[in-house]
Amino acid sequence: MTDSEIKDAILDGLANLAPEADLAGLDPKANLRTALDLDSFDFLRFLIALGEATGIEVPEADYAKLGTLEAMVAYFAKATS
Repeated sequence: MTDSEIKDAILDGLANLAPEADLAGLDPKANLRTALDLDSFDFLRFLIALGEATGIEVPEADYAKLGTLEAMVAYFAKATS
């Protein structure tokens, strides 16, 4: 997957989770839980769905590394290379 495809998959998942959010204006360095007002359960469901969509399982130990859009793209790009 390219960085663009990864970003699109992430944004698609976020759009399903927070349909009212302005994802086009989302700062790639912003904390997603704070910016989109997501609770920990919503964020967990999102990470599981993203893992299923990409075929990359995210271990629970790595959840804290995935707080921003930028961090997620980097994480999944590294996992697919």
